[in-house]
Order: sequence, then C-alpha cells, then structure tokens
Amino acid sequence: MVDELRHLDHLYIVERAANEEFSRGGQGNAKVRLVEHRAHGLLMRGQLQKAFSDIDQERREVSVSEAELQALGTVVVLEGADATYPLKVESLDRLSAHRTTPKRPMWLLLSVHAATEDEPERATVWVADTYRTKFLQLFEDYLTKLSTRAAEEKWSTPQGNPANQALIANIARIRQAVLRDLWTSDGEPPTNGVHWWELWLDITQPNHEVFDAFVSAHHLRTVQRSVTLRDRVVVWVEATWDQLQILPFTRVPIAEVRRPEFIDSVEDLPAHEQDEYVRDLVDRVVAAKDDAPAVTHLDTGVFQGHLLLRDSLDPRDVHTVIGASGADVAGHGTTMAGLALYGNLDHLLVSQDPVRLEHRLESVRMKPARGEPLIDPLDFGTATADAIALPEITVERQRVFCLPLSTTPDRPGEPTLWSATVDALAAGTDIVRDGQDLRLLSAPDPAAARLIVVASGNVGSYQLDHRSESDTSAIEDPGQAWNALTVSAHTDLSDAPSDPAYRGWSPMAEPGELSPHSRTSVMFSTRRWPIKPDICMEGGNVLTDGSDGFEDKHPLLSLRSTGTANDRALTSANATSAAAAQAARLAARAMARYPEYWPETVRGLLTHSAEWSNSMRNEIEAEGGKTARLSLLRRYGWGVPSDDTVLYSSSQAVTLVSQDEFVPFDGSDYRMRNFRLHSLPWPREALEAIGDDDVRLRVTLSYFVEPSASRRGWRRRYSYASHALRFDLQGPLETQREFVRRVNRDAQHDEEDTGSSQSASDRWLIGPNQRHLGSLHQDEWTGSGHELAASGALAVYPVGGWWKHNGRADRTSLPVRYALLVSLRTRRTDIDLYTPVANEIRVATPILIG
Repeated sequence: MVDELRHLDHLYIVERAANEEFSRGGQGNAKVRLVEHRAHGLLMRGQLQKAFSDIDQERREVSVSEAELQALGTVVVLEGADATYPLKVESLDRLSAHRTTPKRPMWLLLSVHAATEDEPERATVWVADTYRTKFLQLFEDYLTKLSTRAAEEKWSTPQGNPANQALIANIARIRQAVLRDLWTSDGEPPTNGVHWWELWLDITQPNHEVFDAFVSAHHLRTVQRSVTLRDRVVVWVEATWDQLQILPFTRVPIAEVRRPEFIDSVEDLPAHEQDEYVRDLVDRVVAAKDDAPAVTHLDTGVFQGHLLLRDSLDPRDVHTVIGASGADVAGHGTTMAGLALYGNLDHLLVSQDPVRLEHRLESVRMKPARGEPLIDPLDFGTATADAIALPEITVERQRVFCLPLSTTPDRPGEPTLWSATVDALAAGTDIVRDGQDLRLLSAPDPAAARLIVVASGNVGSYQLDHRSESDTSAIEDPGQAWNALTVSAHTDLSDAPSDPAYRGWSPMAEPGELSPHSRTSVMFSTRRWPIKPDICMEGGNVLTDGSDGFEDKHPLLSLRSTGTANDRALTSANATSAAAAQAARLAARAMARYPEYWPETVRGLLTHSAEWSNSMRNEIEAEGGKTARLSLLRRYGWGVPSDDTVLYSSSQAVTLVSQDEFVPFDGSDYRMRNFRLHSLPWPREALEAIGDDDVRLRVTLSYFVEPSASRRGWRRRYSYASHALRFDLQGPLETQREFVRRVNRDAQHDEEDTGSSQSASDRWLIGPNQRHLGSLHQDEWTGSGHELAASGALAVYPVGGWWKHNGRADRTSLPVRYALLVSLRTRRTDIDLYTPVANEIRVATPILIG
C-alpha cells in the first residue's frame, strides 16, 4: 500500500543526499613507450580497421538466424608491449555526450588481463557500432594533432606531444576479440566436452536480455536465475566451448567468461572482489554521533578493526566479564554486531546510496575463549548483571541490550535464575546472587528500566517436518523472561542455489513461514506463562535433499554480515541470534527517532507494529477458537515488524502512543485505588464514513514487572509477577458509566480469581482471557466503522501480584508505569484517519477515575 509509506505520523524530515558515481580507478600511466609516432599511428589505425573488417566478415559467416542476435557492438583486444608500459585503461570507458536523452555507451572496458612472463597486458574493449568512427578518431588525432604544450620528453616532436599519446603509444597490437580473450579465470578454459560456464553480461549495454534468445536458439541448458552485481548480470550456461565461440559476434553483451563458482550472493565472490564492495560501502557510511543510542551486544566479543564497524564502536565501549580482552573469541559477536548496525548487508553492498546510521554499537564479552574457564549455566544470571553494568558505568546513553546466548532449562517456560535476572534488570531493580537465589536490593526504578532483546534459541536437529520440530522444541532460557522482547526467526529466503551440486535440493520452509531454525513456546508446561516469541525477524532457511541431508548455512538462504577473517571480511548469519540482532537494530532506530520513549514503550512498539505474513495470518484466522489461536501465537508471536511500520504511521494506518503512570494500590490490604480511563481521540466522522466496511483496531499494553523466581507454585502470594495490568475497550452499546461498572466487576474477578473477564465484544482476535499473559498484552479488534465510532474509551486497570499477597509495605503506594499503544487501520484509500486524530489529540487528556 503506497500510502502507508508516506510517513505521516512523525513530523520529521529525512535528510536527502545526492548520489555520486564512483569512477573506475585505472592502473595509472607510469611510463609512455618510445615510438615513432607516425609509423606507429598508421600501424595501429590499420590494425583497428582490419579488426572491424574481420569482425564484420565473421558476422556474415556466423550461422545465427534470429534477427535479434545481430551485433550492435564490436569487441576488440588492445595488447600492450610489456609490463613496463601499462595500458591507459581509464581511457577505454566513454559515454555519449547527450544532454537531454539518457547517455549511451560509446566504448566500454570489459576486462583486463595483467601481463605475465609469456603474455602482454590485454584490454578487451567493446565499441558500439554506431561509434566506431569516433573510436577511430582517437587514432586519427594521434596522427594529426599535437598538444598545445610542448614537452621536453624524448618522444615529443619539436611542436609538442601527439594527442592521445599516453593511450596509443603503449598499444603494441590491435586485433579482433575471440572468446578466449573474454576468459578471466586462472588457467586455460576446458575446450573439450560439455561444461558449465559462468557468463558476466554488461548491463550498461543495450539488449542484455537477448541472452535468453541465444540459449534458446542453440538449445542450451541454463540455471533459471541470475545475480545482478552493479553493472554486471551473472548467468550460467551448459555448453561446449565451440558453441560459445560466436558470442563475441552477437548482441549478447558478454563481458567475461569464467569457471563457474555459482555466485548466489556477494559472499560467493572471490575475496578481492568482496573487498571492493566492502570498501565502497565504507566510503558511503556516515556513523552516528557519540551520544546516539547503542545496541549493546552480550556475546562473544567484537572484532573492533572491521572497516564497517570501527567508526561505530569506540574502544571504550568494548568490555568483557571474562579475561582481559573484549576481542571476539568465536566470531559470533562480530557477525551479530554487523546485523545490529546495518541489518542484512546484501542490498547495501550493491547499492550506491549513502548510508546514514542512527545508532552505535557496544559490546560485552560473556563467552570464554579456548583455555578460559567455562561459565556454569547457573551463573549466567550474575554474568548478565555484570555485563549490563559495565557499559552503563562507562557512558550514559540510551541503549538496547541484545542477548543472543541461551541454554536449555530443566523446565521449559518456567522462571530460572537467568530469566528472573533478565526480568529484574529490565524493571530497573538492583540484584545480587545469594547462593542459589536472587536477592532484590531495591524496588524497581523506572528511570533505570532497560530494554533487553533475547533470542528464542535454535532447534537441536533438523527434520523434514520442520514445523513439528519447532513446536516440540521449547524456547530456551532466558527467552521465557516476562520483560524481555523475545525474538524468533521466520524466513522469506526461498531460492534454490544455482550450483549443480545442489540440484534436487530445496528450501525446507516456504516464504513467510517460521524458519526451520526456530523454537516456540507451544510446549510450555503451563498456559499461565507469557506468549513467546513476541516477534519474528528474518533468520534464514535450511536446504534439504528430501531425505536425511540438510545444509543449514548456505549463503543464498542466509543473511550477509561482518566476519573476522580480516578487516573487510563478509560471512553468513542466520537463525534466532541473527533475528534478535536485527530486532535490536530496529529498537535502537526507534530510540533514535523517539528519544522520549521508555524501554517499555519501544518493546511494545515493535510488537504493536508487527504483522503476520500471509501464510501466518491465514493459519491463525482459520482457527475458530481463541484457545487454538493462542497456540499459533506461541509459534509466530505477533509476526514481523518492519522499519516503516515501527517508525511511521500513514493516512490509513495511524498509531497513538501514550505513556502513563499511576498508583494502583493503597493501604496495607493493597486494595485497588485507581484505574485509568483513556478517552480515545477517535476520528468519528472518518469511521462513520467507513460505515459497514471493516476497520482494524490493535491495542498493546506494555509494562515491566518485578520478578520472584522461587518455585513455589506461582499462585497468589507466590506469584512470579509483582503486579499485573489489564485493558478493555468500551462497547459500542455501553455508556461510559456502564463501562466503568463492568471494568470494576472484571477487576474484582481478576483479583479473586473467581471468573472470566467479560468483554463487550466478540470481535477480539484472542480475547481478554487469553491475552492477559506476561507483561505485554496485545489484541486485535475487527469490525465496522460504525461500531468502533461508538466505542470511545479504553480502560487500564491493575491486578495484584506478590506485592499484594505478601503484604509488602515497602511497595504500598508505589507508582507503576505503562505504555499504551492504539492503532487504527483501514483498507479504504479514500479515508484519512490520520488528520482528524492529529487535530483531536491536541486537547485529548486521560480521565482519572477514583
């Protein structure tokens, strides 16, 4: 929906930067060969004319019946004399000088073969047929024109230097190109038998699409995909060498022929070509300021010297809780850091646009190197607390903590020392370990609240029925933490590799499905525990041969990120760690865009902005019962957020964010003192205009609880959570007074655990008895515009936890805070929901009900 990309929600102007082309760097012109310029010029001109003539004769003799295969350009080879006198290759690319029409290539440098002991330097050049005369003019000018500035070099004439001397004097021979001149791999091409060939086509030339016509005319087999890398399209064809000999005389814009490496991504390129892409990207990156929000990785350390990371990772922001160095001891932390900073690098590497970063990186090593003592899993809680303290002591800034580490708990879904530590740290509570228990040193401090993003963990093995494997693999510790944003992996990567070695292999998951790497909370031992994961992000796919063969990290089905082999290395990344890193990046971007948002708000915003893929939504909505839908939510969470949905609203999809604080309990008996009633700034006229058409309302309530990790049943006085909050919407047939009475009644039932909440509508996707799990509650209401226009208020009310049931006097009258997110969405493109809400919100205020 185009309108949803208009970014109407935030009055923020995105900076624009002009694109600048990166010019090709030549080899320079260290020396100019001494020749008698007239004799040499006549010889070179004659050879060039003969090359053109020979090629025309070849075209007439080649058996190509399709008219579209007639050549539009000529490929010639310029040979140098020896390595002492390099060719001036930078002169061999030229575009037409059109001012009002798109520029067309006049001649293009296709490839260069460096000089060897046996062969001179060779430059293969494509010359457009319509510009042959202009190319010949270079040689005519060498013969007839002199530069105006005389020089004293020994090859100068008394009147000055010949025009184009640096180019033409170092050419020893010009001839027509043959296919062998386009071979750029090491060694000789295999000329006997049928082989796979890798063809690099020049997309700056016209008619590069005629490759399909060529292979069809000659009945050749190809790989049914291609890879575009800047000005080249890479394709593969199975043929004999002789069958390809006519390529230089056709319209197929062949630039190079290589031994197949089946390039499916930039990572498959040779190392020196990867380096070019990385260096080009480095030149386009503008790092965020020192005080920008940061993603803090609690991982294996980070390689600070990587060119793509170094300007965003200050040495003072690299820490360790093990050993003396924060350097990466396993490679994982560096790879995740690249994703947290850039996301998937693939599209950035082949782009030419500037990259303006809005956040920075921090790192704390929590994994031992070889030879260092291992961390006992029971100690991960203390290690996490120590790791979080180090960057906070060093510098004050907004940050999101990314924790991709996990371990298998003894009781899936139940609180552990580690998950309770994560919850306490998120709530802003100071903690210390006391034997096997956590000791809480203070009440939660909202000013010290933290956003912690946790990976759900990866499956231990792969099965053809990958969905069942994921459903029977419970989310790992500490992914069950209530206050954490738990991230699992989905995938849209579903292309089969072009490498014939993988012929017959296929991706396990269809586009939009849960990644085969992911765990779920379907098998959590009790339905009282939170819905996890909260969201999904891209985590890659797995290849299978249809039997017992699995390839879990093929570059084509993975993401691209930073590696540790050298300061320009690229590597593959996948699974739930990669998903968590990307979610942390998105959270940091939200913090940069909205610095006033609390950690609870940013967590809620990512979940609120998530959308199910088509396959996920069809599966969830097909379930008639709300309990069955809840089981599916435990597989997918609330779907996949995107940069646009997190950062922006539109005319047809407007999000309202409220941050509120109140004292819910009073007195030693912790009787409920207040609840909050939010008057909704509904665009009533717009909703009425929608009429009987559907409008979607999504509500998200996000807050942090103070945990209690003791395993004593987690009921009433032994509750895990300090307190709870609930939300409900006024029904279209309810007066506000009737709505308040119903909220009071439902709150009492919740307190006494004596009955179910009674919503005024059955239009909720999962309903009040399913959504009130954990400390992040979300639901969708879908109905007519008329109905929603009559629903004018939304209540947030408290429920007692262990604070109340333990009679904690030091928590009496303690304020709690929450973020409430409400959004409206319609498919009616003629309806503007945004403007009337923006006008109304200027005077809208919450109403406190005593």
